[in-house]
Parts: sequence; C-alpha cells; structure tokens
Amino acid sequence: MSFRILVTGSSGFIGSATTSALAAAGHHVRAASRTPGPASIAGVEWMKLPDLAGEVDWEPFVEGMDIVIHLAGIAHRSDSYRGDYDTINRAVTVSLVKACRDHKIKRLIFMSSIGAQTGSASDHVATELDEPNPVNEYGRAKLAAEIEIQRSGVPYTILRPVIVYGPGAKANIALIMRIASLPLPLPFAAFENKRSLLALENLVQAIITCLDSPETLNETFIVCDPEPISLAEMLATLREAAGRPPGLFAVPPHGVRALIVAAGRRPLWDRIGRELVASSEKLQKAGWLPRVQTKAGLRAMVKASIDAAAE
Repeated sequence: MSFRILVTGSSGFIGSATTSALAAAGHHVRAASRTPGPASIAGVEWMKLPDLAGEVDWEPFVEGMDIVIHLAGIAHRSDSYRGDYDTINRAVTVSLVKACRDHKIKRLIFMSSIGAQTGSASDHVATELDEPNPVNEYGRAKLAAEIEIQRSGVPYTILRPVIVYGPGAKANIALIMRIASLPLPLPFAAFENKRSLLALENLVQAIITCLDSPETLNETFIVCDPEPISLAEMLATLREAAGRPPGLFAVPPHGVRALIVAAGRRPLWDRIGRELVASSEKLQKAGWLPRVQTKAGLRAMVKASIDAAAE
C-alpha cells in the first residue's frame, strides 16, 4: 500500500536514509527540512522547515498527508541548552500533534530516544517494561513529548533507538571511529562491557514496519540490533575493516576510568566503559526483521568512509 508521508528532519542522518527508502518503496514523501537533502529523488517533494526555535505553522506540512514521521529535533547539546531541548523536542512536537489531530492523520511515528528510557549506562537489560528514568534534559524532553503524544488521541508509534551507526554517523559513533583510527595500540582489550547499537538500515526498516502495522499501533518500542557488542570487539572490528590489526592491549578498566574521571570526562566513561544493553524483542515480535548484523554493519560503515575519502 502506498502512503502520502511527511518526514520532518528529512535532510539529517536518519531522515535522508528514511526519505530515500520510502520513495524507493513507492510512497509519496513530503520532505521537510532546513535544507533540501534528497529532495531531487522521484516521488519526493521538499518543503522548507522554519527554525524550530520559533513558532511553526504545521498546517501546510500536514495537509493531505496520511502518515507523519517526526524526526526533527536537537541532540548532543550541553546542559546550557536545556531551554532549546524543551522547546524543540517537546513544544514543537506538541504543536505538530495538534495539526495531526486536526487533519486526522492515520499515524504519527515519533523518533524518541533510548535517553527517554535510561541514561548512558544501565545495570540491567533495558526493556519497555522499565519505568522511564531519563537522566538529562534531552531525555526528559523526549519523554515529555512521548507523554503528550500518548494523551493526544492521535494514532501513534513511538520508537526509542539506541546509538545509531552507519555512513555519516556523528557524535558517539564518530568518536569511536576516531579512537579506532589512531595510529597507536589501544588499551581496551580488557573492556568486555557490552553496548547495544543500531544499524541505520535496521532503524529505517523499523520505521517502514510501523507504517501500517496493527501490532505497532499506539505502542512504544526500543530499537536496537539483536546482539550487543563489547567495546573491545567494536574497536577490533573497525580496525580490521580498515585493513589494520586490532592493536589492542589490556589495561584494567578501573585504571582507564580513573584517568578519564580525573580529566573531568565522566560522561565519556559512561559511554565507553559501562554497559548499556537493551532488548528489541517487543518490536521483533511485532514483525520487525533487522537485516544487518552489528559487526557486518560496522565493517560496511568503515568501507563507506574509506570510499568517500577516496573520491
């Protein structure tokens, strides 16, 4: 079945891949972003998205659409931007929800975050049955937006992805790639802490699964690759994909932690030294079939980066 779909944030890392996949599947896509992104693709019309820090009139964006996929937002800002988090990740979503309700949108797919569920680390496998416990302003704004959606009466699906990797990934994945690319042996061989990651292709497939699935209607899902990976495995995989030996040696993790904390980078330790394993079992039971295995996806990301650098 073909739908008329609005994708907000369509020029971003996730938005570009989503827009292209939806158009390739035969849907008519209205791509809303600050810059055109993949608007030249057949089946895609572009509408310029205004600055989300101000008021947004969503009516012309939503008019005539069947489904809205809301990806636009901000992340990876310091706590000094806490007002922007609330405005852009919650208040803008609330105004979009009102337009969806007025236009009787069939489904709103909201891209939330694992940050609405938990912090950068967890002492147990995170599932949707856990009481949400966001630990920063970003996560709290995402959770507040989720609650507004659930109360609105608009048919919805909420997705809480873990860290997403793929060609062009930024933030945490870009940091890990920079570490892996250092021309030095790395002291992470003893880092067996597991992290759940999510291939961009798998996330796009999750979005497509949720377009009209009765099993995903009015539900919230964690999205992650089925198998977590340790930091040591991640770095070794990235290096081997670049044609290099793993080059890892063992230093007790507590020693590395002491150095990182002493340098005032405790959040960095939470991201690389602790565990965050999540379960996507609920979404898989609803029909999502992740196609990319984590190590294969990481290798493909490195190859894409090498090919891009060679152009």
